Amino acid sequence: YLKEKGSTWFEITTLLIPGENDSDDELHQSSQWIAENLGPDVPWHFSAFHPAYRLQSIGRTQLHTLQRARRIAHEYGIRHVYTGNVTDIDGDTTYCHDCQAPLIVRDWYELVEWNLGPAGQCTQCGSSCAGVFEAQPGQWGRKRKALRMAP
Repeated sequence: YLKEKGSTWFEITTLLIPGENDSDDELHQSSQWIAENLGPDVPWHFSAFHPAYRLQSIGRTQLHTLQRARRIAHEYGIRHVYTGNVTDIDGDTTYCHDCQAPLIVRDWYELVEWNLGPAGQCTQCGSSCAGVFEAQPGQWGRKRKALRMAP
């Protein structure tokens, strides 16, 4: 519905849990479905699982697992695939789908580099980048605030 009838920009996030949904077979099937049904420009975020609450017996998702998932998605033509909940500047970076120039370089929530023109186009080759962008980058970053609990 969002793809065909909606006007809302949407992205997909998959929490990769070791031994639960990180097999090559599942990643190939998911990638194929996304490519065929949503197209190459829907961003897909693979987030690392960290043990907590009721799933403390499962280890955290390793970086190489996220990178493998990202490679598989790229094999199916999905252009904007990211790794999350880990330090991986390459996996956080948006690249131009035509010339492969880095368009938006991120380090977690910090914006490191911005190479989009005012209309969301690559400043190297002029190709349009899928998404909703302001003419200038915002002042993003870590937004955590200290919280004091009342007694």
